[in-house]
Formats: sequence, structure tokens, C-alpha cells
Amino acid sequence: MEIKLKCIECGKIYEEEEKKVFCDCGGLLQLEFNPVFKIENIRKNENSLLRYRDFIPIKNDKNIVTLKEGLTPLVETKIEGFKIYLKLDFIFPTGSFKDRGATVLISKMKELGIERIVEDSSGNAGSAIAAYSILAKIDCDIFVPENTSPNKIKQIEFYGANVHKISGSREDVFNKAKEFSINYYYASHFVNPYFFQGTKTVIYEIFEDFNYSLPDTIILPVGSGSSIIGIYIGLLDLKRGGLINKFPKLVGVQSVNCSPIYEAFIKKDLTTQQFEKKHTIAEGISNPNPLRGKEILKAIYETSGEVIVVSDEDILLSQKELGKLGIFVEPTSAASFAGLKKYLKSLREDKKIVIILTGSGLKSV
Repeated sequence: MEIKLKCIECGKIYEEEEKKVFCDCGGLLQLEFNPVFKIENIRKNENSLLRYRDFIPIKNDKNIVTLKEGLTPLVETKIEGFKIYLKLDFIFPTGSFKDRGATVLISKMKELGIERIVEDSSGNAGSAIAAYSILAKIDCDIFVPENTSPNKIKQIEFYGANVHKISGSREDVFNKAKEFSINYYYASHFVNPYFFQGTKTVIYEIFEDFNYSLPDTIILPVGSGSSIIGIYIGLLDLKRGGLINKFPKLVGVQSVNCSPIYEAFIKKDLTTQQFEKKHTIAEGISNPNPLRGKEILKAIYETSGEVIVVSDEDILLSQKELGKLGIFVEPTSAASFAGLKKYLKSLREDKKIVIILTGSGLKSV
């Protein structure tokens, strides 16, 4: 299994043993790892995302760090007369979909012999990376905004990570973490490309859920892009295997108070600009300057997708509506349901629609 890293700006190639996170030119890296997805290679006796082991860039099984995460439920319901499928992607050991990325990222850190890592997070990714790091016996420093939900901070601390609470903007948190990581390894969920190799597995599961086919539309919250970029990578794996000939429409949902992806989309731009954000209860997608904005937009454009913005009021109403369906999610996750309600207003025919619910409501009680 040959794995290399390539700069998305200048194209320079690195060996993974070099342990690079950024290119020498400052650009972000992506993996040169292009598996061909084959149904016969699914390990069907494995009841976790490790059933897709053959399509994950870990060379030796002894390095895998897992809590048997994955295979989250797909629940069918009716919303305003439309059949909708809810992917409960918060049913994970740490309470969010970020465990998908953490299991692969931390397994790779173990494989590369890394002993201490740094991450910056609004909460959920920090919790996931802290949990899997303790399993791997890797020291972990998590940088969070000082106004992060107390429950999330307590969870990170519970796993034994060193928590650094940073005042200022989300960008200030990133800069502090990046500066601190000069002496350690930066295991960021939105910078480090190994993370996306875990989050892509949700599209494999949906492919199996629909009996080796895909829905017409997938709606999900979008902030730094760890979910939507992963899904797009997974779609490419399926296409490479000749299993699909068209992509589902990827519909990203943002808070109206922090919507750099939406602003770029309505202008048909290929890159994002710094957004002057206001406070939003959807803290998990409150990123005014996503570093991988170009890749997020590519995933949307290449799938003929779109971006929807919702208000905090919309989000709170959706959170309550989901509660009446027996589902308790945090506000960031409820944003995708709020986006669905807007999306249905323009829908003229019945379509197979999946919405991805990403974080447990217990995260932000």
C-alpha cells in the first residue's frame, strides 16, 4: 500500500514517513491514496467501520486504534409528506461523527510513531481525538475557544488531554494551536488529510443502507468541511470502483450568522473569503474562514449541490421537532434538519433524501 501526500497548491509530493502536515510552501496536503471500492472486499463479518478496512490507509492492523465505531442507524420518517432518511451519525463512543476521523487519524499517528499531538476544535473533534489518543498512549493537547460548551470541555478533560482555553476568534484558536505544534505533531481534523479517510466511511454505509445504491440528495451541516470533504472522497472511491455513475447532490447547511461557504456559493466563487461572523448556537459550524473552503466548494459544485443558510431560531425549532421523533441532537446537528425544511419548500417531486445528524444533544445541554 503506497501512500503519499501532495500539496494542493504547488503539487509537491511527500512521503508519509516525513510526517508533514503543511507543505513547505504553506499549502495544505491531500493524500495520494486512491482505493478502488469493491463490494466483495467489504468485511461483512466486521460490525464496525473496519468492514471497509481495505479502503483505509493504515498499513498494519496492529496499529489500528478502535472502539468498534460506525454502522450508525438509518431511520426512515415522513416530513411534510416526503419520505426522509435520518442518518444518526452521533451514535458513537464520544457522541459525534468525529470518531470516524479520529480512529483513522490516531491509528496513523501510532503507525508513524508519533508520541504527542496537537488539535484545535470547537469541541466534538477534540473529544474524539482525546479519546482515541488515550487508547493509543499518545499525549494530547487540545485547544478550544473559551466559550466552548462546558460539557464538551469536561469530556475532553475526562479523557486526560491537556485543554488550552483560548480567548478571541476561532482563527485565534487555530493560530495558537499551530504555533504550539511547532514542537509536536498537528493532528487537526480539518487540516490533517488522514481524518477525511475516516469520515468518508459514512457514504460507504449509506451505499450499503440503500442496497448498493445512493440517495438523490444528502443534507449535512458544513463548517470546516471534515464531513462533506470525506463524503466526496468516498464518492470518488465508489465511482473508481464502477459502482456509481452519478453523485448524490450534496447540500451544505450553514448558520446565517457564520456562512462563508454560502457567500462564496451564491457568488459562484471557487474560494471563500473571511466572514464577519456573529454568535450562533451552532458552534460546530462556526468557522468564519475554513482553510479547506476550496475543497468544500468543489464537493458542492461537482455534485450539483447547493448551500442553505438557517437562523438560530430555525435551528432551535428543528431541535425540538427532532425531539418529537425521539431524537436528541445538539444545535449544530439540528441545523441540517432546519436546512431540510427549507429545501423541501422548493422540491417538486419525491426524492430519496438523507440528512446526516452529527452530534448528540447531551453535548450541549
